[in-house]
Amino acid sequence: MITATHRTTIEVTKEVLKSLRGDCVVATRSELALSDLPEEFKREARSKEARIGLIIEADGILEEVWGQGHPSLTFESGKDMVARKSGYICGRTLMVYSNKAAADLSREMVKALQRSDTKIKLTLIVE
Repeated sequence: MITATHRTTIEVTKEVLKSLRGDCVVATRSELALSDLPEEFKREARSKEARIGLIIEADGILEEVWGQGHPSLTFESGKDMVARKSGYICGRTLMVYSNKAAADLSREMVKALQRSDTKIKLTLIVE
């Protein structure tokens, strides 16, 4: 079950969530992971000046998460993508210094994300 209580990260995964340990996960069964993103997106996101956005839409509710790009982003993960409030970078990192973590999402959004019949639309932006 999605709890969205993590205070420093937000994760989107292709996998099915099986435990409460994934408290940063906000969307499962994603069609895309970092390694699937277009090369142009990856290239633009590897700039310290890049602004990266993750727009989450569910049941008419919209949340925007914005962070920074970085030259060290690898976009290696074939399973997931993580927005981080910190500057930590690994193969799962989509953006650093994000303005939100899972715990910062509205509880109305979290309730929508918890329902198994909710269709979730994710939009990624790099500028």
